[in-house]
Amino acid sequence: MADYLTAELPGTGGTLKQTPEDFEVEEIPLYLPCDDGEHLYLDIEKRGVTTHEVVRQLSRSCRLHERDIGYAGLKDAQALTRQLVSIPADREPLLDTFEMNGVRVLSTRRHGNKLRLGHLAGNRFRITLRDTETNAGEKAQSVIDILSSRGVPNLFGPQRYGLLGNNALVGRAMLRGEHQQAVDTLLGDPEMILNRRWREGIELYRSGDFAGAARALPKGCRNERSIVQALARGKTRQQALERLPRSVLRLFLSAWQSRLFDRLVLQRLQKLGKLERGDLAYKHANGACFLVEDQVAEQDRADAFEISPTGPMFGSKMPLAEGSPGERERVALTDEELPENAFKLAKGLSLKGERRPLRVPLNDAKVTEEDQRLVISFSLPRGSFATTVMREIMKNDTDNCIHFQEG
Repeated sequence: MADYLTAELPGTGGTLKQTPEDFEVEEIPLYLPCDDGEHLYLDIEKRGVTTHEVVRQLSRSCRLHERDIGYAGLKDAQALTRQLVSIPADREPLLDTFEMNGVRVLSTRRHGNKLRLGHLAGNRFRITLRDTETNAGEKAQSVIDILSSRGVPNLFGPQRYGLLGNNALVGRAMLRGEHQQAVDTLLGDPEMILNRRWREGIELYRSGDFAGAARALPKGCRNERSIVQALARGKTRQQALERLPRSVLRLFLSAWQSRLFDRLVLQRLQKLGKLERGDLAYKHANGACFLVEDQVAEQDRADAFEISPTGPMFGSKMPLAEGSPGERERVALTDEELPENAFKLAKGLSLKGERRPLRVPLNDAKVTEEDQRLVISFSLPRGSFATTVMREIMKNDTDNCIHFQEG
């Protein structure tokens, strides 16, 4: 069985995301627009569409560079989501040309600054489970009670690691300067892919037929196709990799950071709120960190959920913990066998790093049963993943193959 904070409690089983409406997400804004300023905030509802796809279409409709469009967080495609997006206010007349299936602009308001990543307090979720086991409501409530008391393990969701689960390995190869390995890993293992065209494209890549691979890969494999097209034109693996958008390359590096963080969370899973001497503790009120020198004296604050131990999102400017927590962090980093100055990358990809709490509070949690479906509602702070909550509730085993419709 996988590691769970609530391992002693049975799961509900069931299935997630049979329809976008089964996974509803609404941003909790960090601040509200003031109705004056050079930026226009769009309150957007989207169904079955990624945030990046919305940004691309807005850039075309409003004649903007994508970098001129702001958003506070990325939202799943297979969901019904509501979030704010900002554009320069002088492009408001062009909004009439913005049309996109599955997307509605609910309202607009002006504000003085562009939205930036992280400009949100958290997210509200309403998640529907189907085909659950007997007594699923009671089982879910028991898990919710524990998570509400002890906190949610601040693990990263599977979306951080990609459809093939290989994003972190691509990031590690990039940090090690192993461009061949990075590209091979990004393209993936054909044995893990059930989509015929995708699998065929990767097999052609492995045989050295880059042009054939580009023709075979389905429309959704945008990054993979970009790589093999560059290789077909005689570019090196490094040059092909560098053709990808910086946001994609940063995602690979962030996935590597996330993998090591998750590993350290799991090492302390049953004691996420227990301080150790040398911890760098996180203040939930303001996000500041401080060194724990007397864990006994500080434990009451942790028990009250004012503070929590942190783990590393490794980078050049991130302080390591001390004592036993610091030793575990050093071991995790040493095991990666990175070269000196690995975090100082070109093209704006350098990793500065930060501390991240090992647990986060679960707020406004509620379990209801509707028409033989189980509905779980709750809110989480920004940067935390609802899939971690649902993982504890459902306790489903998953396989490693990617099941897609042929196309």
